[in-house]
Amino acid sequence: MAQPLVKKDDDRDDEAEYSPFLGIEKGAVLQEARVFNDPQLDPRRCSQVITKLLYLLNQGESFTKVEATEVFFAVTKLFQSRDIGLRRMVYLMIKELSPSADEVIIVTSSLMKDMNSKTDMYRANAIRVLCRITDGTLLTQIERYLKQAIVDKNPVVASAALVSGIHLLQTNPEIVKRWSNEVQEAVQSRAALVQFHALALLHQIRQNDRLAVSKLVTSLTRGTVRSPLAQCLLIRYTSQVIRESGSTQTGDRPFYDFLEGCLRHKAEMVIFEAARAITELNGVTSRELTPAITVLQLFLSSSKPVLRFAAVRTLNKVAMTHPMAVTNCNIDMESLISDQNRSIATLAITTLLKTGNESSVDRLMKQITNFMSDIADEFKIVVVEAIRSLCLKFPLKYRSLMNFLSNILREEGGFEYKKAIVDSIVILIRDIPDAKESGLLHLCEFIEDCEFTYLSTQILHFLGIEGPKTSDPSKYIRYIYNRVHLENATVRASAVSTLAKFGALVDSLKPRIFVLLRRCLFDSDDEVRDRATLYINTLGGDGSVVETDKDVKDFLFGSLDLPLVNLETSLKTYEPSEEPFDINSVPKEIKSQPLAEKKAPGKKPTGLGAPPAAPISTVDAYEKLFSSIPEFANFGKLFKSSAPVELTEAETEYSVNAVKHIFDSNVVFQYNCTNTIPDQLLENVTVIVDSSEAEEFAEVLSKPIRSLPYDTPGQTFVAFEKPEGVPAVGKFSNMLKFIVKEVDPTTGETEDDGVEDEYQLEDLEVVAADYMLKVGVSNFRNAWESMGDDFERVDEYGLGPRESLAEAVSAVINLLGMQPCEGTEAVPNNSRSHTCLLSGVYIGNVRVLARISFGVDGPKDVAMKLAVRSEDEGVSDAIHEIVASG
Repeated sequence: MAQPLVKKDDDRDDEAEYSPFLGIEKGAVLQEARVFNDPQLDPRRCSQVITKLLYLLNQGESFTKVEATEVFFAVTKLFQSRDIGLRRMVYLMIKELSPSADEVIIVTSSLMKDMNSKTDMYRANAIRVLCRITDGTLLTQIERYLKQAIVDKNPVVASAALVSGIHLLQTNPEIVKRWSNEVQEAVQSRAALVQFHALALLHQIRQNDRLAVSKLVTSLTRGTVRSPLAQCLLIRYTSQVIRESGSTQTGDRPFYDFLEGCLRHKAEMVIFEAARAITELNGVTSRELTPAITVLQLFLSSSKPVLRFAAVRTLNKVAMTHPMAVTNCNIDMESLISDQNRSIATLAITTLLKTGNESSVDRLMKQITNFMSDIADEFKIVVVEAIRSLCLKFPLKYRSLMNFLSNILREEGGFEYKKAIVDSIVILIRDIPDAKESGLLHLCEFIEDCEFTYLSTQILHFLGIEGPKTSDPSKYIRYIYNRVHLENATVRASAVSTLAKFGALVDSLKPRIFVLLRRCLFDSDDEVRDRATLYINTLGGDGSVVETDKDVKDFLFGSLDLPLVNLETSLKTYEPSEEPFDINSVPKEIKSQPLAEKKAPGKKPTGLGAPPAAPISTVDAYEKLFSSIPEFANFGKLFKSSAPVELTEAETEYSVNAVKHIFDSNVVFQYNCTNTIPDQLLENVTVIVDSSEAEEFAEVLSKPIRSLPYDTPGQTFVAFEKPEGVPAVGKFSNMLKFIVKEVDPTTGETEDDGVEDEYQLEDLEVVAADYMLKVGVSNFRNAWESMGDDFERVDEYGLGPRESLAEAVSAVINLLGMQPCEGTEAVPNNSRSHTCLLSGVYIGNVRVLARISFGVDGPKDVAMKLAVRSEDEGVSDAIHEIVASG
């Protein structure tokens, strides 16, 4: 009888039916385990039962204490068998059962006997099991045998002892560290595996001593390490030493010659490990890369898939930072596009896209078109992202690349894949003006048959922003209105909003838009009807061809300049009354956690972190504090309060942190002081501030703390006057001055006489970022365009050598004190260019937006282009001055 055809996907299920362990039950196997007690042992039968028990244990089956004990004692009886195969199964079973301390004693003598046996297989396995189940007490008894085993002539025994040492190092490091001499001797072994394990253990013993690791690497790189595995380890340890030495110049870089020499090793794994190590060196130069790239190029044509994969993967990483160095391999990589291994083919294509030149783009696109249908979505996403980068690199080639993206957009695929394509098209439309119209039409065609609600709404939103700015906005209306008839309620509501945006921005289309919006009033969904009603009334009801008011445009396109968290909190605390909710009462500053709250647990909270004074952590709370102090009543509205700045080190006798409060014409320093000495009382506590390095500031008043008992926080204030609305900066040195009185620890009484004392604090700086509020925007592009370019200022700056692009981005963000938008503060690894979007409110309540483009120029130098838009010309100039002087 013919067997039915089995689908390929069913192969795994089919194999499972023939598993010898299918359907075995713990109870039945435990019954079978009674064969261990037979007077005449059957080794084959016993081995089969142990195999079943091991299978159950590895499948996560739990044995009760009684069951485990019974099995353990039964297994120990099998030591009487002379069968070598059964003995190996016994070792495995004891190791897996992990007997308790009182049960270990039962097998210890048998294992120690085996450890001194003449049969090497017994010795090796007994060492492994003993070290797995033993504790520190027994370990000292067998330490002598383990040391002997490490230098044993039989490599199996020596390896077993060394691997056991690696495991024991986690639990009994002091004992294992005493084996250094024996391990060092084992490193010189002729057996490859022994040398590998010995080197791994020796490095672990010395890993916390940088000098010892450096000496180990130095001695071994001069000697001969025969084992390829050990050589790979040595290359990794060498790379670690090079990284920690911090040198980036070829002449100063230690061990580079050793790495280059390993490229000529006879073992392929060593050659690859050395090539990868060279490509990952910090600040590697093109000259240093050349020998490694040459070797990897040879691997690309290897008959072994693993070597081809390793080579192309490494070259893919190199292409991110040194694309020109990889161009010589392009011909070899083009042949890999048709490789049977799809992972290799995907890496080859993405590498080619990073290293290709403008003339090769069309040829690459033809090859990729045939390739895309054969790979999974996860690989397709990688290719799409690489094509996006290529298009931004060669903007003139946008037509062929955009057509390619639109073609694959129509093909079958999952959500993440389609989202990656849509995101790529959107980015190309934004960054390449010539691609706008064709890109928008591709997106319009996609939403005609889009099964993903999220993508449809995102595209409709984008159409509402970009569509009205095109030469013929009317051609998009049909696609948008089709969504109102053919889609679900969410997409229909989004389409209504998009139509309203066209009506607001394109006056000639307003009458036609009104007709369509009125039809939406009869929709079955209330959200769609409400939006249509709102927009009809907002846009002017009669639908005549008139210019839309600026307020209406702001309502439709303006961004919400409030953190949503703050808005939610304000709405929750709002109590319904005759007065309507005032959105201007919502604080615009993003609340930051005070430094005192970030201290490690167990440390005594000081200043703002202490219980009595902790609530002072937001602008609202600080405003209430100042309104309660008459001396500060005439300073006006508080603009910004900084996070607390620590002026003392942790665990000192006095803990002080400072908060900078910025007013229009004043700056107030609030010093939060805590006395951490139990038998002292401090009185008349004040901070003497020297402002000689802050010429624009003049001290106007100081408010001391009358009494500061142990562990009770208090605040002293020092206020300065500065020019109104001017972002004055300067450094202030601080001296804590007070009268110390001794306190009797038994009675708690304070002595009448006190001693004047002082305590030097860290300097405090007022910087430009203190005059900027971190206020985010929900849609930076909308906010940027609505701000207009009347007061836009653009300039370029060199930031000099930097550790990385991420470090440069972070430094500029900290310098300006603005809020990063849309996650642009995160810089992708190995990126050589990045755009950061910042938003804030400058002193005087002036909104500021900044778009900063960073690029790596040369090995380490970073350059940036800063574009600033604000509501005040002077503020735009001020931001550039901050960067120029910072």
